[in-house]
Amino acid sequence: MIKLIAVDMDGTFLRDDMSYDESKFAALQKQFKQRKIRFVVASGNQYFQLKSFFKTYPDTIYVAENGAYIRDQQNIYALHSFSPTIVTHILNDLALVANLKIIVCGQKSAYILASEDPAYITKMRQFYYHLDLVDDFSKIDDHIVKFAIGCPPEKTDAIVKQLQTLLTGLAEPTSSGHGDIDPIQPGMNKAAGLKELGSILGIDLSEMCAFGDGGNDLEMIREVGLGVAMQNAQLAVKAVSDDQTLDNQKQGVLVFLDQLLKSQN
Repeated sequence: MIKLIAVDMDGTFLRDDMSYDESKFAALQKQFKQRKIRFVVASGNQYFQLKSFFKTYPDTIYVAENGAYIRDQQNIYALHSFSPTIVTHILNDLALVANLKIIVCGQKSAYILASEDPAYITKMRQFYYHLDLVDDFSKIDDHIVKFAIGCPPEKTDAIVKQLQTLLTGLAEPTSSGHGDIDPIQPGMNKAAGLKELGSILGIDLSEMCAFGDGGNDLEMIREVGLGVAMQNAQLAVKAVSDDQTLDNQKQGVLVFLDQLLKSQN
């Protein structure tokens, strides 16, 4: 019996225009409550951005920043951050790689250099509702949970490999492709976050269903009881999934959940 449903957002729960079928979701939410199923957003994105999609659902739990920051609107369940020394080391290493646009992600806000391309900053504000401009990353006073890197899309795989060597023991680069790379804390991923949340809620990974499409969903899809890959998912994600659903544009998550709940009646 499924007791918890976890969804990735970009390319999974959300359409490409960052919308979702709100009426269908509202109907499913009623069933979740009746069956005492917890709904969880498991994303690499910032908590402040994620909660903006579910303003009328205060019970939603967020496994944000690839598992590093777990909370709902009232309670913080877990916060894992890099030590200041490691943050400095990582930033020094990232400076050795050309053509990177760096965002430092903290508990209170995300941070980007004021000298960065204004157009890029404007674009990133769509994903980081709290984004502060700083002259120097060393001036940040926050718990740093991960880094977010923009790079030339065609160089994504090569830069991931480069960072795997450069950041060994410091951070693990993960990517959904298309010029986005997140160096995250070693051992920290969505599956680890769900396991930690499950230990608090009394729900085992085997009692969870999760949906995803990208590289940072791999562990989650593989380790939960029912891992579902989107039709638009990377091949590696499909390879470890238990089932597949329609693509995000066709609202595959909601379609699958509707069928799942009907099958459990």
